[in-house]
Amino acid sequence: MRCVIIAGSPEYNINFLKTQINKDDFVVCADKGYEYCKKAQITPDLIAGDFDSYCGILPKGVEILKLNPVKDDTDVLSCIRKCMEKGYKDFLILCALGGRLDHTYANLSLLLFLNKNNCQGVIKNENETVHLISDSYLKLENVKSKTFSVFPLGCENVYVTYEGKVAYPLENYLLESSFPLGVSNIFLEDKAKITAQKGNIILIINKII
Repeated sequence: MRCVIIAGSPEYNINFLKTQINKDDFVVCADKGYEYCKKAQITPDLIAGDFDSYCGILPKGVEILKLNPVKDDTDVLSCIRKCMEKGYKDFLILCALGGRLDHTYANLSLLLFLNKNNCQGVIKNENETVHLISDSYLKLENVKSKTFSVFPLGCENVYVTYEGKVAYPLENYLLESSFPLGVSNIFLEDKAKITAQKGNIILIINKII
């Protein structure tokens, strides 16, 4: 089963949000994420936050986790920890890109947190899908003509290989965090495989060229 966390980025698309929720998902709202959930007419299973960005009425019959505003964890990380306690290992995080850059970066870092705790996570909006690949590979389908970028995350460098036709191929290439060589590549066919060795990469797939 999958846990879907709806965060509180000011950049969101309600129609896209509706398409991402399956009936058997465990849906969690992180603070202002509940506002988007209401607009999408989605009933969450859990709402968590210090409620500094959502100040409305909370629903009855839904588990509420009120957090101390003075804390080390972000609201989204608190949601992840709570759902890990419930046994979830597969996470989709929505409404987590855009807005404040520091919040976006914090959300991207959560992919590392999930990986270190033997979980997997994806961050999505209507245009972008973000994956973490850590000493492993990811097979992709239906990606032809999409733009993608690859960067080291949480490490100084990482060996990267692209399999399948891309505009700018790499094979066992040492990608440095200080040189953004992996930006704005293009998939030239539907199937591809991205491999990271001796480190972590963040893979951003974008519908917009």
